[in-house]
Amino acid sequence: MDPTPAQQLARFLKKYDPAVAAVARGALARLRKRLPGAMELVYDNYNALAIGFGPSQRASEVVISIALYPRWVTLFFLHGARLADPKKILKGSGTRVRHIVLHAAADIGSKDIQALISAALKLAGDPIEGRQRRQLIIKSVSKKQRPRRPG
Repeated sequence: MDPTPAQQLARFLKKYDPAVAAVARGALARLRKRLPGAMELVYDNYNALAIGFGPSQRASEVVISIALYPRWVTLFFLHGARLADPKKILKGSGTRVRHIVLHAAADIGSKDIQALISAALKLAGDPIEGRQRRQLIIKSVSKKQRPRRPG
């Protein structure tokens, strides 16, 4: 019997250092509570494990994502360059994406990050419908991957 998407995600998370995986699990729990009807798109890529939250199964509509690296977890705002950031907590200099390294899952609950999440949701084309059922979808798994734990 094939594993469920939740079982697959749990396996992906086990590849990481327990402290990094704990931050990611906590961040996922907080984002799931904040975005109850989101589609969660999982990409176990070469460089990182990424979980995007959006209104549909289309990657182009992802609003917010988290990515796990060997030493940290990052919260990405896919249209972050368009967000007002008066406290200058967003990092990055690309034309679209901005990010924040999460030191603890509770960082997502901060007033400043919650304000950025609200602003990002307002900028999104289609709203994430809280009434629809959340879905976890494994979109891709790279056969070749960098080590998931620090060397």
